[in-house]
Amino acid sequence: MTRRSVGLNERYPECLVEINEGDAAPLGIKSGEMVRVISRRGRIEAKASVSDMTGQGTIFIPFHFAEAAANRLTIAALDPVSKIPELKVCAVRLEKIV
Repeated sequence: MTRRSVGLNERYPECLVEINEGDAAPLGIKSGEMVRVISRRGRIEAKASVSDMTGQGTIFIPFHFAEAAANRLTIAALDPVSKIPELKVCAVRLEKIV
């Protein structure tokens, strides 16, 4: 549904992986460069957004981009009571795409 929102599509026309400056620097990753995000369950590729918006050791990926679906990195578990998807958290590795 969020991909049908004109305002969101104008502000975020493509998936961005928010990476802390302290994590990006040692990997040589700069804003606008493509990165690969890999977990034990899958991998996606998206554009890096380097800033201090996320804490060091943490990245953020929005969920509404089918072409870089963050759900490929996590599990499909549901809360047993409310039946809504659990908070999506998992360990990942970042690679700069050259």
